Amino acid sequence: MAELVELADGIAELVRDGDTVALEGFTHLIPVRAAQEIIRQRRRDLTLVRMTPDIVYDQLIGAGCARKLVFAWGGNPGVGSLHRLRDAVENGWPAPLELEEHSHAGMANRYVAGASGLPFAVLRGYQGTDLAKHTDTIRTVTCPFTGEELAAVPALRPDVAVVHAQRADRRGNVQLWGLAGVQKEAVLAARRSLVTVEELVDALEPVPDAVVLPSWVVSAVAVVPGGARPSYAQGYYERDNGAYRAWDAVSRDRDRFTAWLDETIYEPVQP
Repeated sequence: MAELVELADGIAELVRDGDTVALEGFTHLIPVRAAQEIIRQRRRDLTLVRMTPDIVYDQLIGAGCARKLVFAWGGNPGVGSLHRLRDAVENGWPAPLELEEHSHAGMANRYVAGASGLPFAVLRGYQGTDLAKHTDTIRTVTCPFTGEELAAVPALRPDVAVVHAQRADRRGNVQLWGLAGVQKEAVLAARRSLVTVEELVDALEPVPDAVVLPSWVVSAVAVVPGGARPSYAQGYYERDNGAYRAWDAVSRDRDRFTAWLDETIYEPVQP
């Protein structure tokens, strides 16, 4: 059964220096508070995995947590570039960042392979792109039945997956609904997992199209109301578009970003 923990304790126990860490959520239910706790605890040398890294990965990279980024698309949605990511790639500040780029389909299939206990995934993808020339983890295989040449990508098995959801019950069963990305697959593929939730309830009520993660696949659950802000949590709060616009100005300048880290992450006492 999943353990019920405080956020700081969950990060301290489950996320370790040098880990491969997947913080997933597709525009919705992004585990922002958990990511910021990783920054606060000054984790280092992480391989960060995410299908669509946005401003929370910009923060992790700028804070010096990351050694490598495995991803499909990166940006500040609706605004523009991730300036801390660009600074790390172009100038090595605060540290050089290795990139491993895939397509959305490739990343999703890699998670599914990891969740299924398979060594790799096969898909009709990457055709007409140069990604295979720049990414060692894209190969080709020949179908033994049809002779068709297909793309092959290795399974993703993160050391730890971190996701946010609407609620969990007291036994650690987790329920999320709305726009789901690859949260389920990431948790099932990972060796350890932490789920932050908006609330703890006595029983999970049925919700259309809900995903339920049973407690036996989750390592720990932490109750973190507002844990996805400034992204949204369907049924709880809307996306804070102003925060995404404001981040562009903060992230463009190293000194302003460093001041933001001190004022927002390091100095306040986390509840």
